[in-house]
Amino acid sequence: MTGRERAAADLEERLERSRLGGGRERIDKQHAAGKLTARERVELLLDPGSFVEVDALVTHRCTDFGMQRQLIPGDGVVGGYGTVDGRLVYLFAQDFTVFGGSLSETNARKICKLMDLAVENGAPIVGLNDSGGARIQEGVASLGGYADIFLRNTLASGVIPQISAIMGPCAGGAVYSPAITDFILMVEDTSYMFVTGPDVIRTVTHEEVSKEELGGAATHAAKSGVSHFTVANDAACLAAIRELLSFLPSNNLDDPPTRPGDDPVDREEPALDELIPADPNKPYDIKRLIVGVVDDGRFLEVHAAYARNIVVGFARLGGRSVGIVANQPAYLAGVLDIDASLKGARFVRFCDAFNVPLVTFEDVPGFLPGTQQEFGGIIKHGAKLLFAFAEATVPKITVIARKAYGGAYCVMASKHIRTDVNLAYPSAEIAVMGPEGAVNILYRRELAEAGDGAAEVRARKVAEYREKFSNPHVAAERGFVDAIIHPRETRTHLIRALRQTAAKRQSVPPKKHGNIPL
Repeated sequence: MTGRERAAADLEERLERSRLGGGRERIDKQHAAGKLTARERVELLLDPGSFVEVDALVTHRCTDFGMQRQLIPGDGVVGGYGTVDGRLVYLFAQDFTVFGGSLSETNARKICKLMDLAVENGAPIVGLNDSGGARIQEGVASLGGYADIFLRNTLASGVIPQISAIMGPCAGGAVYSPAITDFILMVEDTSYMFVTGPDVIRTVTHEEVSKEELGGAATHAAKSGVSHFTVANDAACLAAIRELLSFLPSNNLDDPPTRPGDDPVDREEPALDELIPADPNKPYDIKRLIVGVVDDGRFLEVHAAYARNIVVGFARLGGRSVGIVANQPAYLAGVLDIDASLKGARFVRFCDAFNVPLVTFEDVPGFLPGTQQEFGGIIKHGAKLLFAFAEATVPKITVIARKAYGGAYCVMASKHIRTDVNLAYPSAEIAVMGPEGAVNILYRRELAEAGDGAAEVRARKVAEYREKFSNPHVAAERGFVDAIIHPRETRTHLIRALRQTAAKRQSVPPKKHGNIPL
């Protein structure tokens, strides 16, 4: 065998070891646990044949604890670039078959290299997380690797989309990288996230809790709000990432991709005229309105199980990607509370950072009252949503479906905070407060003097208040509402508004950054 042939054989052997990761036995264990391997995940996420691996032969440098005898090419992370629907994407996948996917100094450098390349080339970065945490044998070098990643997450925020999939364990300091990224997906039954695990909690606080209860997909989807999407398995997770990317631009200088379809621009939806109950206190599902007007009825909801009194997600109108924000009358009457404000504000800021127009469907009776909300800081948290909408410079369109009361009217993308097009249905009620509450204040003395006839007086005054104030006509007369439309016409009006504002250019005063009330 010539020297050249030996070199080629040696390279092929190293590449094969890299492809096998921790070996066949550990791959089988990964499959038995219901999980795909890192390479299988990469291949399933990207367009077929498009993956180009980077640093496949990197190995760790640790010489303590016998680690010099355990050199596996790739060192526990598979990374590189490829395409999703023909568009460039960078990604890395932690390989649990190699040292439990633990982070070493060298594989942290691999991840950082890919993140730098993603920013330089203006492409999304996707992280597939499946790791036991920091590699203990490397001590502070491993911890430093985490910090290097955190810094790049922060600098890339608002520059390129960052997506994290939790497809196994993610604990301790490792959780903070996904937390800084834009979207987190979690897989049911096989993934979990927490800063301190059940054993530590049991020792320190004497609480008994399982990994699933503490940091499983269901917990973070519904209780903490850490996870944006919950999926059934690895394949569904990767498919969800592909769909999410289809709505997003590659970077903050690009426009979102368009996807023309067959759904007519002027399509009317007669059923929407009957959607909103005549009784203003009766609930209805705002998602029926959303799917009734967007292209092909396709709505990708974000944070579906968290703060259900507000709905956010992506859709298309006339082929153009938009972000949807909507109050949900079917849950807590659609009031704004702390969780809803946080959920809405973060989504609005993401859309604004990446040039995704915002469409708001408003039906909000106000902010949730009570000591729990006040003590929890509803003032500062509600102000986050106000700040986000007011700061946003993307095209903003609002449809007032029914209630728009008090400060919540101002917050939900009102004309006063630079919203471009404000529409209202005939059923809209725009006022400082609901008619019943207003009458109780305005006519307190008259009601008290009415005695047994108070109910009749109240009913008459409520009707008068609703006719004079609690309707869209006063707002339209002042220009706070641009048009009053029938619900069936919503789709046409929204697409016209998006076309009108397509070339919008708006800025904020020069500054380093604002000071959002955190």
